[in-house]
Amino acid sequence: MSLMGSIFICRSNLSENRPPSTCSFFFLIILLVQLPFLSLTTAQASHCRTTCGDIPIKYPFGIDDGCGSPYYRHILVCSDSGKLELRTPSGRYPVRNVSYSERHILLTDPFMWNCQDTDKFRPTRPFSLDTSTHFSLSPQNEYLFFNCSEDDVIIQPKPIFCEHFPDRCDSSCDSASYLCRHLPQCPSALSGSTSCCSYYPKATESLRLMLKYCASYTSVYWKDIGSPQPYDQVPEYGIRVDFDIPVTTRCLQCQDRVKGGGTCGFDTQTQNFLCLCEERNITTYCQDHSVSGHNRRVGVIAGTVTAVSAAGALGVVAGVWYLKKVRAKAPVTCGVQSNENRLF
Repeated sequence: MSLMGSIFICRSNLSENRPPSTCSFFFLIILLVQLPFLSLTTAQASHCRTTCGDIPIKYPFGIDDGCGSPYYRHILVCSDSGKLELRTPSGRYPVRNVSYSERHILLTDPFMWNCQDTDKFRPTRPFSLDTSTHFSLSPQNEYLFFNCSEDDVIIQPKPIFCEHFPDRCDSSCDSASYLCRHLPQCPSALSGSTSCCSYYPKATESLRLMLKYCASYTSVYWKDIGSPQPYDQVPEYGIRVDFDIPVTTRCLQCQDRVKGGGTCGFDTQTQNFLCLCEERNITTYCQDHSVSGHNRRVGVIAGTVTAVSAAGALGVVAGVWYLKKVRAKAPVTCGVQSNENRLF
């Protein structure tokens, strides 16, 4: 019998002027039987997802808490629509691709300038990373800044400026940049009155200062297409973020298919390593029978379901017998409880 069915019966009993105590007792017994099954469903649905949309999710990342490495906890988010996003102090950014072999994530920033904006610069915000994580901006990124104030920003052709001021070379914004002269996908998007220069900020604060004196900016990364040099890379809009993969002996043992092929994860309370297996979570590897499971949550709950179900069945039988006994003695009071017919 379902929980909703029990509620319907109770309402029907009340409409027939039966004592509500009978209804309450019966409903409580059914509720005790049903609740463990709800808990079991929740526990069984807590496995680590391996994809978000068409993007694979592998170690060191995880989109479910306790999966992957604790260094990247709560960093990746899979939206209800199946879109993967990276969470940073400056916002959440759509993930275009994740390369586990080259160890980088490609992001898009909707606030950055794009070809469709042309000379109409929108308000933007500086992109930033959490320095406590194992993320870093890739040196393959190149930032283009538009309509910067020449009174506050050094806008000069970099080779000439660096030749004359070698000690200040890193502080200049290169107006002779190749990308400024060949904007990817839209070389003629900017008018002749719009200035452009290329600058790689050393820190988030540098980026904020640049945007304080520039109308807008965009990020371009150099994509490796595998062609012979020097034509092995092409520029594309986006942000490339590099990451580290913390490799430990325990994680390698856990992932070893010969030893059970588990998933590397961690305890959400202590953040200590766990090998996530089909039936248990342990600190070694899935086929290690010399240790007990760290967390037999599903097994424990399944056992609880069996025990409570049996107890609930006995409770229902006992309850029906007791109600018949009480009803034979209790007066009918049209659904109003009194000291004579009160059960609880």
